[in-house]
Amino acid sequence: MTELQIEPQPWMTSPQTRAVLGALAAGGIGVRFVGGCVRDAVIGRKISDIDLATDAPPQRVVESLEASGLKVIPTGLAHGTVTAVSGGAPYEITTLRHDVETDGRRAIVAFTDDWEADAARRDFTMNALSLEPGGLLHDPFGGIDDLRAGRVRFVGDPRQRLTEDVLRLLRFFRFHAHYGKPPPDGEALAACRDMAHLLPQLSAERVRVELLKMMSAPDPAPVIRLMRDEGVLDHFLAQATAIDRLDRMVAIEAGLGLCDPLRRLAALLPVDADTARHLAQGLRLSNSERDRLVAMAASEIALSPALDDSARRRALYAVGAAAWPDLVLSAWAAGHDKPDNKDWQTLFNETQDWKRPEFPLTGRDAKKLGVEQGAAVGELLRAAEAWWIEGDFRADRQECLAWLARQVG
Repeated sequence: MTELQIEPQPWMTSPQTRAVLGALAAGGIGVRFVGGCVRDAVIGRKISDIDLATDAPPQRVVESLEASGLKVIPTGLAHGTVTAVSGGAPYEITTLRHDVETDGRRAIVAFTDDWEADAARRDFTMNALSLEPGGLLHDPFGGIDDLRAGRVRFVGDPRQRLTEDVLRLLRFFRFHAHYGKPPPDGEALAACRDMAHLLPQLSAERVRVELLKMMSAPDPAPVIRLMRDEGVLDHFLAQATAIDRLDRMVAIEAGLGLCDPLRRLAALLPVDADTARHLAQGLRLSNSERDRLVAMAASEIALSPALDDSARRRALYAVGAAAWPDLVLSAWAAGHDKPDNKDWQTLFNETQDWKRPEFPLTGRDAKKLGVEQGAAVGELLRAAEAWWIEGDFRADRQECLAWLARQVG
């Protein structure tokens, strides 16, 4: 066990954090910071979520927080997790646990007051760190050295950790994408390679969460290549064949200050709507996520800086402002233009001053001309709109009515 005193960080001493710590201390509850906030503090990254661990049972945690007037959400009370809301910020607080039984997909746990027992069940050494409110950092397995070296290393035997929960296999690559430096830990990589055939037993929801978190790394492409080369990708994302296009998408997004995991996932796929649709179903994506993925993977509209102004307006009307960034960046990444190409950037920004033209006709206009209600009305209106679009949206309502009358006559 290594202990290191560090200077308390501003996020540790903010009024919101002090309110949570004070509420727990008033109940005689010991608490430490754990998880991402500790990892990021060690290597000087910006902190996002603040997670805490405690040696007290969850009901006692709830009582202490409520006694101090803090809002408490029973996020996962049965698993020992509650969320305190302080100053509008969430603080997830989990009671220390040790594994009673594991089956590769889930664990049966029991609460404990033993900090080392809780640390021993963590997946990686960098995740076994814990930090006292006063700044004393506890490192039972060499996680500080691993974190600073960019080395993602399992706690104990990698195969045992993976046998307990095979999701840790995906987490290894996700953490390597976010925190690792080449080369990856050899023992961990060998275990992941040998046990990758167990990945299909994971639920789609758990895979989706890990995959999208992986895609949110600054540059996930090297890890995707590593997974391909080690034969891991075949067991859960065999459709990911366009890694070079992912390279270009990451570079393009970086130049624009963007990072969209779903857009990066689409860049990995072949240009095939059925493949994208099948993957979306396999990952249990929402309907809107599925539609985005399919549209990006196989756009029905060819976008290019070579389009003239009229063609751009027609394309923008067909695509819509919401989908425009996705389709422009996907088309950009599919080619070989540089990530800082000014013409593509101009096309990407086309929506800034754009207001969608409003088609001036409705079904009532067709009916007034004697068109019977039903499919004929829709067909005629679609034809009228196509004529109006082809004319670069210049025809006003009277001109559109005149065109409609000619068609009916």
